[in-house]
Amino acid sequence: MSDDATPDTVGKRLARARKRRNFTQLGLAERSRYSRSHIAQVETGRKVATPAFVAGVAAALGVDPAEIYGQPYRTQGHDDHVHAAIPELRRVLVFVEIGPDLGREPRGLDTLAAEVATIRQLMTKAKLTKIGARLPSVIEELTYWAHENPDDLRAWALLSRALRDGVSLTRRLGYGGDALALLEYASATARRAQDPHLPALVALARSLVLMGMDQHRPALALLDRAAADIDPARPDAAEVAGAVELRSAVIAARAALGSGNDGEAWEYFGRAAERVKAGPPNPGVHGLEFSPANVAIHGAAVAVELGDMDEATRRDQRIGEQTLAALPPERRAHHEIDMSRVHVETGEYGRAERRLAEADTIAPQMVTFHPTARSVVSHLVDVRRTLPEPLRRIHARMSA
Repeated sequence: MSDDATPDTVGKRLARARKRRNFTQLGLAERSRYSRSHIAQVETGRKVATPAFVAGVAAALGVDPAEIYGQPYRTQGHDDHVHAAIPELRRVLVFVEIGPDLGREPRGLDTLAAEVATIRQLMTKAKLTKIGARLPSVIEELTYWAHENPDDLRAWALLSRALRDGVSLTRRLGYGGDALALLEYASATARRAQDPHLPALVALARSLVLMGMDQHRPALALLDRAAADIDPARPDAAEVAGAVELRSAVIAARAALGSGNDGEAWEYFGRAAERVKAGPPNPGVHGLEFSPANVAIHGAAVAVELGDMDEATRRDQRIGEQTLAALPPERRAHHEIDMSRVHVETGEYGRAERRLAEADTIAPQMVTFHPTARSVVSHLVDVRRTLPEPLRRIHARMSA
């Protein structure tokens, strides 16, 4: 809540952060790529605060994007339990160099491998509370195994996978410092596993953190380096390379926003599209969801990041229900949130509400903790005289 006891918004938090640093709207505009008018409209709620906007103004102000978003989001009820994982993950990180004294018999490595696979499945369904309940103990026990058996490459590989899931969880919840700490440990363990492609998976995670900090060129340089190190003879080469290309396309699109230089983003995307056509869909070694369906929704995402809402809508219309049904819930819900933002920006509020309600049906926890979903809900609440029941329900849960 803000000082005047009215609901907080991204715009109000931005205005407070700007004033604390003695910036006018014009001064902030001069330090970012957004006009004074754009900044003013976000602050007053007339424009949706996009991820690119928040990353850009946060970097210009020298603050964490989470401060502008108002993260971590606290809620009433079961969803708030997810935050209990954060102190547990911090405690586990103490044992990076030496391994923990468990005080009990650890589970076997096969059992822990099954737990890592379960957590991966929960991640694809955006079941964040369930992930948080399992992940700290899995990381702790795998840390024990890795330090007790330093030549066991499988233990290091499993630990790196679990740590990357920790990065994903903490980043989604707005704990940027914790995400960075876990990321560094994931990078070290990937090297210990001696799998030449695990560093590329860490690079994928790091690139999202860099994008959130408005560091697009370093993120692209990191991904280009990862792509160059992929061994085409390995069975996971297409999966890893395709995932890197899709991530590069989205980041290049955000880097090009408003410049008219969209060729780089579509070039990365085109490589991924050609790659996925070259062979039959594969469930993959790492669960990266490199498939025709995921490539299709990334095409819409690239258009969204470029600010080309007409192209995003055209691509969305070509995707179809059957294609979306082939995706895991997290990916489908992410696409629905993207499209709700598109429809808000084009003034099609009814369609935006329907897409957001669909995302909430698919993955409610993802919607609860997703900054873009919250920005869209806040905008819709402001512009609608009466709220349809699905929107009222989502808003009530976010405001609790």
